[in-house]
Amino acid sequence: MNKKQKKMLIRIIVAAVLIVLFSKLPIDGYVRFGLFMIPYLVIGYDILQKAFKGIRNKQVFDENFLMAVATVGAILLGDYSEGVAVMLFYQIGELFQSYAVGKSRRNISELMDIRPDYANIEVDGKLEQIDPDEVEIGTVIVVQPGEKVPIDGVIIDGVSTLNTSALTGESLPRDAKAGDEVISGCINMTGVLKIRTIREFGESTVSKILELVENSSSRKSKSENFISKFAKYYTPAVCYGALALAFIPPIVLLIMGKTAMWGDWIYRALTFLVISCPCALVISIPLSFFAGIGGASNQGVLVKGSNYLETLAQTSYVVFDKTGTMTQGVFEVSGVHHNEISDEKLLEYAALAECSSSHPISKSLQKAYGKPIDRNRVTNIEEISGNGVTAKVDGISVAAGNAKLMKRLGISYQECHHVGTVIHMAVDGRYEGHILISDILKPHAKEAIAELKKAGIKKTVMLTGDSKRVADQVAKELGIEEVYSELLPADKVSKVEELLHQKSEKEKLAFVGDGINDAPVLSRADIGIAMGALGSDAAIEAADIVLMDDDPLKISKAIKIARKCIHIVYENIYFAIGIKILCLILGALGIANMWMAIFADVGVMIIAVLNAIRTLFVKNL
Repeated sequence: MNKKQKKMLIRIIVAAVLIVLFSKLPIDGYVRFGLFMIPYLVIGYDILQKAFKGIRNKQVFDENFLMAVATVGAILLGDYSEGVAVMLFYQIGELFQSYAVGKSRRNISELMDIRPDYANIEVDGKLEQIDPDEVEIGTVIVVQPGEKVPIDGVIIDGVSTLNTSALTGESLPRDAKAGDEVISGCINMTGVLKIRTIREFGESTVSKILELVENSSSRKSKSENFISKFAKYYTPAVCYGALALAFIPPIVLLIMGKTAMWGDWIYRALTFLVISCPCALVISIPLSFFAGIGGASNQGVLVKGSNYLETLAQTSYVVFDKTGTMTQGVFEVSGVHHNEISDEKLLEYAALAECSSSHPISKSLQKAYGKPIDRNRVTNIEEISGNGVTAKVDGISVAAGNAKLMKRLGISYQECHHVGTVIHMAVDGRYEGHILISDILKPHAKEAIAELKKAGIKKTVMLTGDSKRVADQVAKELGIEEVYSELLPADKVSKVEELLHQKSEKEKLAFVGDGINDAPVLSRADIGIAMGALGSDAAIEAADIVLMDDDPLKISKAIKIARKCIHIVYENIYFAIGIKILCLILGALGIANMWMAIFADVGVMIIAVLNAIRTLFVKNL
């Protein structure tokens, strides 16, 4: 409990003791009234202040106003103990709600406790702690065992293991060595690491994640917007309803020549006001989404807002990119075929021609070549989207790419009978063979598709720029129903738009990509999910949900978390409104008294808040 909550607890205890004590005293009249005003003001002075402020600011109709009118009215009618008890139980409910929300916020803060306080810079042989904001790109920082990595960078010296659980939800530590890229927010566990920074602190992974978590509450779901609008119109309506209940029946009775029973009807109206307080809805619905986003972040799923959580829960179609999403994107040269020149020479031409590309295939060619790349040997590099590259190596024309490139250049080529990515090579306008590059499926890729089908996903689709044979083979291994191959980035957008037209309005389509080349498609889908791209600006900007590691199994986990959250939201909406309506009817008929009103308000709120907190527990989904 914080200081404010402890103070409220003391007020509750003092007020409760005084109510019990004064109830037993054999006193009446003004003395009894004066004594009961002591616990009433102890427990309710802040509610009265807020109600008065609301009236002064012309924002009359809120729960403080309802409580103030109901309790003051009950006291004026002579029901001192009931009036004070209503305020007491309301404050107990508020304390409980404050504690529950605070606890869920602390849980989420602990999960996301990844903001580094400092960065170590070596100056004259000594480590100096400076603000991460002051570290420039290219600076060498030192991360000691037990410290957080403050800024994204590349290890230049040292070997260690990194704890990435706060980022990815992955409990197993990861090995790290010189040459590996590390992201901020990880905890260095064993050795001392020297890291050369590749981003400023403001652009680092940790900053982007924290910014997204902080901003997630601003993107409200339809359910939250509904509750806000509901409360806006509902509260004035019940106030006018209570006013009508207090005056219309007695006036009608007077006209009919019967006893008006003003006290009875005013008591019913006050009970009606206590019952009508919309606290359960106003508090529990945002809390459900907040806890859902927190529970998801604990499992390595970063959701940008409750609106995306709601959309994800309605997902029926999941469309995947292939490379880097369902496969590891770790390409290796597995063969050189139909070559007229030596394997080494063909790989040399390919590696040099592709030297300016950061694509995984280009990196695998350079790795297979195994020698330093002398860029001075390469000129006139031209990258042809969806085809390949042409360049001059030592003044000789070299073309490296797929069959489309060979057709474009009018060069006859040999088909490859092996499954993999084929790089056809032409040197000086003559076909010189092809290089076969194979990708590897991610460990949980097949299981991920099976889990999605278990979760009720209607259709899984794969889009790729790879050849039909490679795409069909991968789709068959994974169990994906539809596959579209040899697509350019623009073709992927067109294909997603086709799929969007095929589904019904209520069904949603999610696209899962690595976030680097797939930004347009991630933006076009109903929900964009970027995976394995924590360091990618494109992923974080374009996607609605970012998986903090590259495990495709997290997709079904994210959908299950979203569905649990929405299920709990609707449970709270139906439960709170149902109980309110029932008790309002009973209150209007004079069957419900103030004690039932307290249950309808405070009891329902506590039950709804407890139910909302269940969205934090998603580990075993």
